[in-house]
Amino acid sequence: MRTQSRRAPRASLAVAAVGTLITSLAACSGAGGSGAGGGDSINVLMVNNPQMVELQKLTADNFTKETGIKVSFTVLPENDVRDKISQDFANQAGQYDVATLSNYEIPIYAKNGWLHSLDSYVKSDTAFDQDDILTPMTQALTAEDGKLYGEPFYGESSFLMYRKDVLEKAGLTMPGKPTWQQVADIAAKVDEAEADMKGICLRGLPGWGEVMAPLTTVVNTYGGTWFDKDWKAQVDSKEFKAATRFYVDLVRKHGEAGAAQSGYAECLNNMTQGKTAMWYDATAGAGSLEASGSPVKGKIGYVPAPVEKTDSSGWLYTWAWGVQKASKNAENAWKFISWASGKDYEKLVGETIGWANVPAGKRASTYDIPEYRKEAGAFADVTRDAIAGAKPEDPGVQPRPAPGIQFVGIPEFTDLGTKVSQEISSAIAGRQSVDSALKKAQEFAETVGKKYEGS
Repeated sequence: MRTQSRRAPRASLAVAAVGTLITSLAACSGAGGSGAGGGDSINVLMVNNPQMVELQKLTADNFTKETGIKVSFTVLPENDVRDKISQDFANQAGQYDVATLSNYEIPIYAKNGWLHSLDSYVKSDTAFDQDDILTPMTQALTAEDGKLYGEPFYGESSFLMYRKDVLEKAGLTMPGKPTWQQVADIAAKVDEAEADMKGICLRGLPGWGEVMAPLTTVVNTYGGTWFDKDWKAQVDSKEFKAATRFYVDLVRKHGEAGAAQSGYAECLNNMTQGKTAMWYDATAGAGSLEASGSPVKGKIGYVPAPVEKTDSSGWLYTWAWGVQKASKNAENAWKFISWASGKDYEKLVGETIGWANVPAGKRASTYDIPEYRKEAGAFADVTRDAIAGAKPEDPGVQPRPAPGIQFVGIPEFTDLGTKVSQEISSAIAGRQSVDSALKKAQEFAETVGKKYEGS
């Protein structure tokens, strides 16, 4: 059950906003292709993340062999795939039956009538076991009408990763549930604990999904919010300012070199190479840190996302499958989704590729698999608990007008978050003050909020 009812923006505004976005995207990225798969075939458009590439390799010899359904994949980098999906689904061109969408896009696409509801398929396919899907994932992929429009392929939250050996050598103990101030204090003490090692790595790279993702979780737990329940912009509030000043000061004093150009990939590289003692980011990073051959395998500790005023602050994200409304192959599309997000697929990956490669973070049962726990034991429980504790409908201390933890679930947030991120990154680089950055950010947010006031 949801923690609060969603106060939704008007559908016409959502359609108009995404429509404007689609028009601009269409100008720089052509469609192409020859229509959706027919008969016993489907077309799938997906992001080129490693676990999706593994799925592509396993499909013909397993799914197609078992069902007779041929799957044609189009695999693209994240920015490119988002553009292509938005074009095809917004126009209901029907070129692709299934696409990888996140919990940001799915409620918006569903509201605009671009997706098939999956409820009837879930009800008839008891082997899929929807109850096994982690509740926050199901909630995040359910739209305002109460219907389910996506199934997760894998999911993540955020947590704090730290070098156990470095803290121990410094005589420090990481609290089981740290506050941000405790993290800052530790960062100061372990800064330069080893040659070229900084106290912490935090994203500073511009992007609504880069610096704004971790920063927004800090804002939430500091008591801030992008908008109040009536869509009044709150970016220049004292809570938002306090959180942003804290984040910027921490990364400038004890963070990585070149922080304004550092995102997830750079921080992962720094942590792997022993250049940082702590890292707050996606739970997905743990798999790489604990991978065979990693220089820091076995040296990392994992604790929940730091908090201040809230009980938890980890974000919620999933790459999920959505079926285009215009698809004429919805039945076959569901069969593919049921397989790709099913328990047997996880077993297939574990046995053929390796249990560390299992697309986890979506099913409760995954964390009971002995082989998986052996490979991911260092971070499995913390990851599961972080996802289970995520509250996309209620991530802060006040009611929100739209869902989302590390984003605001409206079409305009991609543009708004990107603009604000550029100002924050500039402050991290020392080119302007936090107050100056947030003054501009408030103006951007007010423009968006006014569109929704009274809705």
